[in-house]
Formats: sequence, structure tokens, C-alpha cells
Amino acid sequence: MTKKRIFIAGHRGMVGSAIARQLAPREDVELVLRGRDELNLLDSAAVHAFFAEEGIDQVYLAAAKVGGIVANNTYPADFIYENMMIESNIIHAAHVNNVNKLLFLGSSCIYPKLAHQPMKESELLQGQLEPTNEPYAIAKIAGIKLCESYNRQYQRDYRSVMPTNLYGPYDNFHPSNSHVIPALLRRFHEARIQEAPEVAVWGSGNPMREFLHVDDMAAASIHVMELDAEVWQENTEPMLSHINVGTGVDCTIRELAETLARVVGYKGRIVFDASKPDGTPRKLLDVSRLHSLGWYHEIGLEAGLASTYAWFLEHQDRFRG
Repeated sequence: MTKKRIFIAGHRGMVGSAIARQLAPREDVELVLRGRDELNLLDSAAVHAFFAEEGIDQVYLAAAKVGGIVANNTYPADFIYENMMIESNIIHAAHVNNVNKLLFLGSSCIYPKLAHQPMKESELLQGQLEPTNEPYAIAKIAGIKLCESYNRQYQRDYRSVMPTNLYGPYDNFHPSNSHVIPALLRRFHEARIQEAPEVAVWGSGNPMREFLHVDDMAAASIHVMELDAEVWQENTEPMLSHINVGTGVDCTIRELAETLARVVGYKGRIVFDASKPDGTPRKLLDVSRLHSLGWYHEIGLEAGLASTYAWFLEHQDRFRG
């Protein structure tokens, strides 16, 4: 049996590690993995040398610099530069070394702040982006357009998936530089341990968000990557080579906070600080295209949060300080 050599860029991150866990048991796959200390994805020469040496067949491009509202506001130059360099280096090196199959992982923040809801793939570039994460979103849009351009000019099969808000094992649980679920989960956990009377949550609690467990995201990514080329092309417009990945169900941040408090066992008050930014009012993906291609999520939000909290408790040492 000839094994496919599959490079997962970002295999130590939340999404990359989930993809690796699902591909590793397969007998037809040989994973090619490199940590940041082994391969600097910001170094174009190093990335090109890696592809020239390794004979890669497929690429899952999950490597990215990510963070929540605070991180995006504080480090906008880092977010746009590092993400554009990573995706440019990998996509171009894959092409030069004749890798015909690549999956780029984007983000639902590519869509306009006031996009029609639920957001179809065609909403891309139809309005202004949310200012708090515009540099990151522009980098992700560039990644989509890189894939589309190599497909058009060189007939590559480079596909892009746009996930909704993700959570799960190996997330970033930093108290201020992380996304809403890990940040709140840690805050509620620490408040329970310290018996704090209340927990403050940024914003009004009114924005609506959709959340997908990372194991579902990994399964969807593999499903999209392995779709027959004819099936993919039949369901993809020439200038619309990305596809949404989500649940098609959303909730308010208030509802999310209440669910997290219940999962963690926190009994105190939840206070919403409306002086802090809310971000986009609503972000719900239209996942009808993905459903038409045979994939549906399996992990419900409360069950997913409970399993994520169990993982957090088992790995608390890595989050101290």
C-alpha cells in the first residue's frame, strides 16, 4: 500500500492536533509533522527546502497566529504579517513542489460585520469587516484568494474551509489573549475555586455566536479534503472555492456564559460590562453547502463544553501563571 504523505502545518495547535489525531490511525496515511523549533513557517527558504526534501502529497494548512478581541486589538501588525507570511510560504512552496491537494483553514471573521445572516459563502467582500479583527480577517481572505489564484492559473486543487468559532482540547486558555469560551471557562473555574461572588463578562451579553467543537472541525476538514474533485467542483463556483463549516445554530454570549457556569459548577453572579466592546452583533454561518456534501456536526454545545472542561482539569499545570 502506498501511503499518502500528509503535512499538517500547525499540528500542535488546537485544530491541527485534532486533524492529526483523526488521521494518525489510518493505514493509508503517513503524517509529516514539524514543530516551530524544527521548521519556522515564517522563513520562506526553510519552507521551500522542507517541501523539496519531503515529497509531500497533501497539506492541511492549520498553522496561524490566533487570539481573541484583546489580542487582535493589541497586536494587529503581528496578526496580519505572520498569517500572510505563513500561508504565502506554504501555498507557494506546495505549488512549486507539485503538491496538488491543499486545504487552507480560514475563519468566519472574513465576512462583513453586518453580513446577511446566516452568512453564505457569497457574503465574502460584500461589506466592511469588524474593526477589532480586520488585520487577521484580511490575512485569511488573502489565503482564500491565494488558493483560488493557484487553482485558476495552475489548475491546482487547493480548497478552503471557513470554520465558525472553535473550542476544545489544546485551546489557548490565556485569561486575556484567548477566545471567549476558553477565557470564560478559565474565569469561571478560578471563580469557583476562589468562591468569588461574581464574574465579569465583557460586553452586553447580547451578541450571538455559533460554536463548533474542534473534533467536529477536524472531521469536516478531512471530509472536504477527500471529496472527489468532480463533486467539489460541481458544488463550487470558480471564484468561490471556500466552504463554511459550522453547526448552523447560535446562542447569545449571555446564554453561553450561563451554560459555562453550569458546566463548571460556578454559583455566583454573572455581570456583563457593557463598556467593553461587543464585536460583531451576530455571526451565524449558512452551512447548507456543507450539508449538501454529506457532513453534519455531531457534538452538541453543552456536551462539548463539558468534555472541554474535563480536558482543562486534566491539563491544568500547563495553564498556571
